[in-house]
Amino acid sequence: MSYGSAPVLAGVELTVPAGTGVCVTGENGIGKSTLLRCVSGLQRPDAGRIRVFGGTPGGSPEFWAAVVTTVEPPTWYPGLTTKEHAELICRAHGQDPDEAGVDEALERFGLAGHADAIPPSLSSGQKQRLTLAMALLRPSALLILDEPEQRLDPEGRIAVAEMLADYLSTGGSLLMASHDDKFAVASGAELTTMESLHP
Repeated sequence: MSYGSAPVLAGVELTVPAGTGVCVTGENGIGKSTLLRCVSGLQRPDAGRIRVFGGTPGGSPEFWAAVVTTVEPPTWYPGLTTKEHAELICRAHGQDPDEAGVDEALERFGLAGHADAIPPSLSSGQKQRLTLAMALLRPSALLILDEPEQRLDPEGRIAVAEMLADYLSTGGSLLMASHDDKFAVASGAELTTMESLHP
């Protein structure tokens, strides 16, 4: 994978066995987000092969039914409240919002007091928590998260790490990039480091 003449990803081999978590670490600009974008099907590699559940990333509705990614920032729909965004995600995936536990999810993520607010009015940390709440509310088999700990306070990091560990314990798979090794380990992920092509 390259941008112009500058290679970004070369010689990358990564396997995430079903039901496990892997966290990619490495310095800024090393290509972690690009890797996640390729695995998410949001970007095509110049060469090589990526398989997710035996298929091509992003190639089918079944892929998007099974995979949740936060690599791209979410779209906030004008006029919909925080709670309505969470309810919309549930309905789009065939869930009853009450049965899916929307109120409990907002409470868990410290957003219950902002249920009637519109997302653009939230702080960057609150938007991050809403993004993660929506990712975890809907059914999935694989979470692809780009620095989920970003903009979270220490308590928020602990809470999200516990939720990700719970997700893995129920058979979900996790691929994420993070700068916080302690957070990644608490989430139940194994660490793997990307190295620079130009030492």
